[in-house]
Amino acid sequence: VGGGTKGATPATKQDLEEILNTGIDWAVAKGYAWHEDKLHCEERGRMTTADAAKVSSRAKKRGLPQLGTLGAGNHYAEIQVVEEIYNDAAAKVLKLGKGTVCIMIHSGSRGLGHQVATDALETMNRVMIRDELKLNDRQLACARINTSEGRDYLAAMSAAANYAWVNRSVMTYLTRKAFEKAFERSAEDMGMDLVYDVCHNIAKIETHVVDGVERRLLVHRKGATRAFPPHHDMIPEDYKEIGQPVLVGGTMGTCSYVLVGTARGMEESFGSTCHGAGRALSRNQSRKLLRYKDVLKNLKDKGIAIRVASPKLVMEEAPESYKDVCEVVDTCEMAGLSDKVVKLRPIAVIKG
Repeated sequence: VGGGTKGATPATKQDLEEILNTGIDWAVAKGYAWHEDKLHCEERGRMTTADAAKVSSRAKKRGLPQLGTLGAGNHYAEIQVVEEIYNDAAAKVLKLGKGTVCIMIHSGSRGLGHQVATDALETMNRVMIRDELKLNDRQLACARINTSEGRDYLAAMSAAANYAWVNRSVMTYLTRKAFEKAFERSAEDMGMDLVYDVCHNIAKIETHVVDGVERRLLVHRKGATRAFPPHHDMIPEDYKEIGQPVLVGGTMGTCSYVLVGTARGMEESFGSTCHGAGRALSRNQSRKLLRYKDVLKNLKDKGIAIRVASPKLVMEEAPESYKDVCEVVDTCEMAGLSDKVVKLRPIAVIKG
C-alpha cells in the first residue's frame, strides 16, 4: 500500500481523464480490480454525473502522481481480526467469521479532491456575493444547485469520487499482491474479496420521502456515510436481505466495526449513519498534550505494530485524540440508524 506522496502505479494524463470519468471501470479494464469489486462498491464505483473537464489542471497535476497512495491525516491501512459477532446471519453473508483476518483501507481522492474543494470555495465565495447568500462560516460557502457554478461543482466532485474509488482499488490490488508474496498463495485462494467500498464527504442526488411525499434531494454526508436498508435498489444483490454494509473505522489502537443500514435510518437520517468516532482533541491539542514515545509504547503493549510516515501523525491520530468509537456506534444503533454486525481488532497499522 502506498504510504508516500507518489504512487507506484503508472498512469498517463489520458488515464487520469478516463479515471475521472469512468471510476472503477478503468481499474477493472487495467486489471487493478476484480469485476466482483465493482459490484461491492457504493454506486458500483462510478458517479455517472462526473465530468473531467470540470476538474482544474492544478487538481489533475496534484492527483496524477498520487494514484495508489493513502495520504496523511486519519487515512490508514490496517490488518484486523474479527473479534466479536453481533449479527450471525449478516456476518455469514459478509463472510466475516470470528477470527477472520481483514484489511481495512481508509483513503480518498488525495490532493486532487482537496484542490477541487479549494477551487470551488473560491468560486462560491464570489457567487455568494452575487446571489446575496449569507452564512456564518466561510467554510460553508455554497451555490444554488441549479446555477452553472453549482452544476460544475457537482460534476467535479463526482470526478473526484471516481478518482477515490480507483485510488482505493489500486491499493487493494497492491495489498492482494503483498499477501500473495508473503503467503505464496493466490488472493482468490485466500478469499481476499472486497466486502464493501463506502463513501463519505460526498453529496449525491437521491430520492427520499419527506412529509409523506417522495422528493429528489441532494444529500450531503460529511463525517457520515450512506446506510441504506435491506431490499433497497442500490444494494448489491448478495446483500439485499441484510442491508448495505457500513464501515466504521476506529483510530490506531482502537477497534473498528462493520454495520448494516436500517429502514428506520432511511426515515430518520436519509439513510445515513456515522463514518467514524470523530475527534475529541484538535490536531494541535494532540501534539501539545501527547508524547510520541508514550503513544508508541501503548500500541506496543496492546500487541499492535505500526508503520507511520511522520512522527507528528502518531500524536494527532492517537486513540486519545478521538471519541470512543464503541460509544458512537452504540449510539447510532440505539437511535435505529444502523445495526452492528462485527467488531474488528487491529493488529497492524500503516499511516500515510
